[in-house]
Amino acid sequence: MGVWIGVIPSYVTVALVLLVPGLAVIAAGWGVRSPQRLLLAPAVSTTIAAAAASVAPLVGLRWGLIPLAIMTVVVTAIAVVLRRFAGAEPGPTARRTALVVGASLAVTAAATAIVYARAFASPENIAQRFDNIVHLNAIALAVEAGSASPFQIGSTSDIGFYPNGWHALTTLAVELTGATVPVAVNGSNLAIVSLLWPASTMALAGALFAQRRTAYVVSAALSMGFGAFPALFFNWGVLYPNLVGYAMVPAGLAVVVTAVTERARPQLTRSLLLIALLSGGVFLGHPNAFLSLLAFAAVYVVTALALSAARERTRRAVIALGVAIVGFGAAGTATWAVFRTNAEHSGWVPWQELAQSIGEGLLASPRGYTPTAAITVLLIAGFVTAVRRPRWMPVVTTFLVAVALFAISSGLLIDDPLRQVLTNPWYNDSNRLAALLPLVAIPVATLGALALVDLARAWARPRRVPRWIAPVATVIAVATVFSVVAGPNARIALRQVTEAYAYTDSSILLTSQEYALLERLDDETPADALIIGSPRTGTSLALALADREVTQRHVFGSPSPELLFLNTRLRDIDSDPAVCRIVDDLGIDYVLDFGRQDVMDPAGAVDYDGIQDLTPGAHLELVDEQGPDARLFRIEGC
Repeated sequence: MGVWIGVIPSYVTVALVLLVPGLAVIAAGWGVRSPQRLLLAPAVSTTIAAAAASVAPLVGLRWGLIPLAIMTVVVTAIAVVLRRFAGAEPGPTARRTALVVGASLAVTAAATAIVYARAFASPENIAQRFDNIVHLNAIALAVEAGSASPFQIGSTSDIGFYPNGWHALTTLAVELTGATVPVAVNGSNLAIVSLLWPASTMALAGALFAQRRTAYVVSAALSMGFGAFPALFFNWGVLYPNLVGYAMVPAGLAVVVTAVTERARPQLTRSLLLIALLSGGVFLGHPNAFLSLLAFAAVYVVTALALSAARERTRRAVIALGVAIVGFGAAGTATWAVFRTNAEHSGWVPWQELAQSIGEGLLASPRGYTPTAAITVLLIAGFVTAVRRPRWMPVVTTFLVAVALFAISSGLLIDDPLRQVLTNPWYNDSNRLAALLPLVAIPVATLGALALVDLARAWARPRRVPRWIAPVATVIAVATVFSVVAGPNARIALRQVTEAYAYTDSSILLTSQEYALLERLDDETPADALIIGSPRTGTSLALALADREVTQRHVFGSPSPELLFLNTRLRDIDSDPAVCRIVDDLGIDYVLDFGRQDVMDPAGAVDYDGIQDLTPGAHLELVDEQGPDARLFRIEGC
């Protein structure tokens, strides 16, 4: 693990960004008495960072600590004003609870960081996946431009807007530490999975279960126990923006849960404003995450109000339920309509039969991941508890929404109308919906753990149990729940992450030979060189890994007609004068030829026949080569 020392500055930088702004806002608006509120700090900080990065270029500021500090001061000032009207959180929290929360988060953060560092294998490794081309290059361009706004991030692939939550955090890691893009990416991701994600799950557990210490411990441990999230997003995609957005969803849902119980108007207003703030942050993480938060919040609130109406049988309760149904129905219909995707982006096929999809969903073990026994027991206990005590039904119905969405996407026919209506905004991508399962399975499993603890205490109370039994049983229980990090569910997914992050002779984005050649570009090309190459073979990463400008920064984009001509005809440079003329017009100096291995579909390589499998000639001078396929040519005589 010694090689990871170089990641510490990036990790610490992002960790501080995740903690300091949010803690300032929560302390100013709610006080420091409630650990549950303080656990919202990383999600609040992420929102502030994404918003500050969005606004900074509009007021002429380079993205960095100054706009982050200004936005923090503004939001903190608003929180102070709200506190004057709504007051601080009532009553002090037991010191022991605060210590348990702090210790649980610290242990989970350390264990998660170590587990994922081992999965990444090396701080310089990158995910060998298609989407990583745009994410790595977006960071390099954001640093160069001094902007991590959604418009700047979108420009990497020639689109107008792209959610910037992850990019805002990671760009700061590069800016403030001087780390390479891969090191900053890995440091940032380690901070996200070890701080933002577990704090968010713990905040939801605290909101649902009246800040019981057991709930905090169990939810922290369970955040490490699932393969579907966050590990899946380091293998599929990779979906770094979704990683941030999904990690914030439990925090957003936690505020919804507490808002449902607010009675005084000032406190409810403050909670609604916090919901709006975090909803914006979740959206800037990724719109898919915002849709998920909306779906979970709708079902939780409607279920809770339905139970209240059935229990109270008052006109006010029935009206509240009706307003919630109409309001969430209208919001959901409008949002689903706005975020529908076209056929090109939503053509992901189902995986399996519906029955298997439902089974995998209920066990939160999609993609054939082996269920972890301890988690399965806790989930079953949670279901049984909710059936026996209907007041807990909102916890289960929220989880069932995720199960239904996953089952519909992965288990219905590709053209099924229900699939097209409900899961299209997630691109009908079963992986994105699989990753939702742990977000709302953890509360169900936590409920099960609480029920088992209460059952054990009730059994022991009338009996003469030796005094030493309780602490020993507690240690065994805590060790058991934390052991889920080594369970098969998480272990399988983490093994796949390691495979995704490995440089090999046949890795699909960059082979070890291609990476070695990119490392030498700094010595073999001038700083202002412009390089052409097929983005489908990884040559575009010369921008992120070697700081050299490339003609195409991502597979998707809008290349000019001249560039399209070169992509298919540059190999004719010795015989076709038009090639040299266009090379001169575009200012291209070098060609990176990484053969025909394609990160997506080998059939797409035909679009780049003119810049693949080249041979030296009068206008193409071989500068360097590594292995059988990685070659660098200098264009001469044009």
